[in-house]
Amino acid sequence: MATKEDEKIPRPLLTMAFVLVLGAIAPMLDGTMVNIALNDFAKAFGASLDNIQWIVTGYVLATGIAVPFSGWLIQRFDGKKVYIAAQIVFLIGSVTSGLSWNLASMIVFRLIQGFSAGLIMPLLTTLLIQAAGQKILGRLMSIVGLPMVLGPILGPVIGGVLVDYLSWHWIFFINVPVVFITLYFIHKKLPSFPPANQQAKLDWLGILLLGGISVSFIYGITAAAEMAGFNNTKTITFILIGAVLTVIYVMYALRNEKTVIMPLNLFKFRSFSASFCGLFLAGIGTMGPMLLLPLLFQNVRNDSIIVASLSLIPQGVGMLLVRPLIGKMIDRIGAKIVVIISIVISLVGTIPFIGFDQNTSYWMIAIVLLIRGIGVGGVAIPLMSDAYTGLAKTQIPQASIATRIVQNIGGAFGSAVLATIVVNQLKVATPDVSHLASAYQAGFLTASILMVIMIVPSLFLTNKVAFKVAAKQ
Repeated sequence: MATKEDEKIPRPLLTMAFVLVLGAIAPMLDGTMVNIALNDFAKAFGASLDNIQWIVTGYVLATGIAVPFSGWLIQRFDGKKVYIAAQIVFLIGSVTSGLSWNLASMIVFRLIQGFSAGLIMPLLTTLLIQAAGQKILGRLMSIVGLPMVLGPILGPVIGGVLVDYLSWHWIFFINVPVVFITLYFIHKKLPSFPPANQQAKLDWLGILLLGGISVSFIYGITAAAEMAGFNNTKTITFILIGAVLTVIYVMYALRNEKTVIMPLNLFKFRSFSASFCGLFLAGIGTMGPMLLLPLLFQNVRNDSIIVASLSLIPQGVGMLLVRPLIGKMIDRIGAKIVVIISIVISLVGTIPFIGFDQNTSYWMIAIVLLIRGIGVGGVAIPLMSDAYTGLAKTQIPQASIATRIVQNIGGAFGSAVLATIVVNQLKVATPDVSHLASAYQAGFLTASILMVIMIVPSLFLTNKVAFKVAAKQ
């Protein structure tokens, strides 16, 4: 039995943990704040949804591409200095995004913002592990993790207030005081973290190929919205480029298994392959609708941005409620059952949106969103954790990078695919409220279908219940 001293986390370590989490607050809130302001961006830049969605898609893609850089930087340089540099880059990205004069400039500045956010989140975890070790890491993360899960609840509300009472520029400018406060505390309270391996090398070619594959496929999909269909030169060209780059990456990875960023031998492990496919589909099926929900409230139901942001709170509450239970359930019954149950709950909270319109009661929407939040909150964590089953210690960092990247790429695909579906429906529909509602309903139908498909890779995840029954026999 643990003593009282064993259970107590040292004060300096707790202070350091809160400083690190403080550095993640601005990136954590940024994504949900931006989603609530997409309508305002569309009006400000005179752009349609298929183009505006790149503000979200570009950010998410850049976040995924930054993940391997995070691990490399912390090996080559002092961890404290890397964290400070990442905060400064995020500050620059925030200020420039707020000063954007057209859609192209906004997308470029959001790429900067997303890349820095992609550095900050893995750095937080890595530095905590280095400082705390494995023994008390779980308790430490549970204490400092609460602010992290409040993002889906607070982000839309803060963003809605800023946009409604000030302007969309302020959802970026609000990051300035937060980052300056963070930099002060990092400078004063965070210790140095000496570089572990100053000779560490980065797989630049692998990163460029993965980035090129992602951008090519996503741009090809969004071109289908622009051209009202997939049968056009631009879409076919970029999808072919993506396919060619995929073949090149496979050949490159087979020849450089020891140094490539995402070695193909990871796919020999059933749990990793299932997690990889599941995370990609989860990005589309569960995260993609996050783009549509604020627009549904504002465009179909004619809600103000404040009402739209408040309407999204139940989903965040659902995600918050289920989070403490997921870890225990994974340990007890395994990832397979947890993910399948979560998918079913997510479907219960998504399918009704196929029929929701401007006349659906807010109470009904709130209940469905609460259910959806509970389901979505239970999908990613077990998928991520099961990816490491059976891997050697040397393969764990590679698997961590691969799963983080594919999760972000899936989210970017989700935004692009669902935006394309909605825009194509709008181009062939009569411009009235009922047809506008049907366009969004088509997006939720697509998300629901992809979530059903997600059950297939989930069947190959770890099942501890079956293992225990077999062991008893």
